[in-house]
Amino acid sequence: MLIQYDMPVYRPPSEANSFILQVTLGCSFNRCSFCSMYRTKHFAIRPLAEVQAEIAAIARVDPSTQRVFLADGDALAAPVEHLLAILATLHTAFPRLERVSSYALPANLLKKSAAELTRLRENGLTLLYYGIETGSAELLKRITKGAMPEAMVTGLSKAKQAGLKISATVILGLGGQSYWREHIDATADLVNRLELDYLSTLQLMLDPVITEEFHRKFREPFLEQDDRALLVEQVRLIERLNPPVPLVFRSNHASNALALAGELPRDREKLLAQLEQALAGTVRLRPEWMRGY
Repeated sequence: MLIQYDMPVYRPPSEANSFILQVTLGCSFNRCSFCSMYRTKHFAIRPLAEVQAEIAAIARVDPSTQRVFLADGDALAAPVEHLLAILATLHTAFPRLERVSSYALPANLLKKSAAELTRLRENGLTLLYYGIETGSAELLKRITKGAMPEAMVTGLSKAKQAGLKISATVILGLGGQSYWREHIDATADLVNRLELDYLSTLQLMLDPVITEEFHRKFREPFLEQDDRALLVEQVRLIERLNPPVPLVFRSNHASNALALAGELPRDREKLLAQLEQALAGTVRLRPEWMRGY
């Protein structure tokens, strides 16, 4: 192995063929009650020289690299000048580079100015992955997301004005059996205020390590939704989505019981028909043993 990764390493499904470059380790927030991804790590911004050495090592064996994903969960927390130096190194090392992407926390977009985000985009950062999770202010508090809907609108609008593409995710099942309608309706309302390029759904899957914490922070008994109820959530969401600009819709993450793909609003009826087939039992769902994060 050319790079000794600090495990675990996560990346979005669409970055399967990308060079994963750890710019930071862990997550600077790391308090979302539904997420266990970086609980074993202390957040750190990796030294520039180390990152550049890894870029050089990959460039020697694969100079034709076209896509790079900046890991871990919070690369955008690094200072702008640090990120600009990494972007410059990437574009020098990989002449055919087409896309550089990273996760973005709500705090990242709020802390960085529009001018800073524009500089990053002009120097090669093109796509951000952003976890909305839910549009419900009450549920955002209960899952300790660290951001409210209005803050998300502010940050994501700033990123779009800077010319960055946004791939957002929401989590089906996050309201449980008691708040699922509020969860879906508020999420649709929020998405309908945003100019997103991509929107994906995940299904709630609680790591046993954080299950007790999730239930405690929810502040009342949390009853999980079964697959059928999650399909009903998906139906309600797609019925209510009316984005200001067309967006690519996916449920291709490994956590989903049913994989969907289309463009909204154009493919609304096609997606709803697939969901109705699944609810009727004529489409097979992904077995639970094949699901995961």
